[in-house]
Amino acid sequence: MPALIQGWKLLGIPLLVVGVGYFLLVVSACTMVDKTLYQPDYASRRAPAGLQKIRAPDGGEIALLHLPNPGARHTIWFFHGNAESLGDLEPFLLSLRDRGYAVVAYDYPGYGLSSGTPSEAAIYASARAVRSFLREELKIPAGRTLIHGRSLGGGPAVQMAREETPAGLILESAFASVFRVVTRWRLLPFDRFENESKLPDVKCPVLVMHGEADEVIPFRHGEALWAAAKEPKRALWMAGAHHNDFGAVAGARYGEALRDFSALCAGRAGASP
Repeated sequence: MPALIQGWKLLGIPLLVVGVGYFLLVVSACTMVDKTLYQPDYASRRAPAGLQKIRAPDGGEIALLHLPNPGARHTIWFFHGNAESLGDLEPFLLSLRDRGYAVVAYDYPGYGLSSGTPSEAAIYASARAVRSFLREELKIPAGRTLIHGRSLGGGPAVQMAREETPAGLILESAFASVFRVVTRWRLLPFDRFENESKLPDVKCPVLVMHGEADEVIPFRHGEALWAAAKEPKRALWMAGAHHNDFGAVAGARYGEALRDFSALCAGRAGASP
């Protein structure tokens, strides 16, 4: 019996250390995640031509850019990445319009010229306000909307595609969930932007694009999102593409992937009763 007690004591010390370490990890994640996750101060505060402001749910303002294209079948509703804003993205958004799409994009709370403080809940709330603007003011139905999320923007993009059924969902350089970018496996009882677990609820076609050399959100995240998405789905994997140069490395294949995916979504809409 003394030997058994001594054994439990020896075992209890490392278990206590592990338990305390895990507790500190949980506390640290709770208190520090939003401060480290969101980087609005690195984004431009410049107002692109045509910038609009709509009311945010908290009474503040949401900066929004609408680029009409009368000949477009689809409107791309674009959700940008971290450390970027409409002021940074204007050339890219114009290039989407030039490819034959109408475009709507907005800045998250605290980014660009939007007021507020970023958080997962605040980003979802502002996205719902933009969705109301799309549907009620611009008269763009869900069935003619391609939701496109890049990097951090994959989070609200998946959530919005889960809440309604758009023509299609595009995920570019997005993560399976926030903490798993760092931990790889699920170690905590909670997470942020749990895209992988939400994707099975998305009923529209999905296009996943990811660079195989992505050093910020590893390629395995793109593979996990692809595996979680239902058919019909498409993928564009780019060897040599990093996190911030995916479009440049993809070149013409980027536009081709969007065009082919748009045609797939249009064909499904045409086949619907």
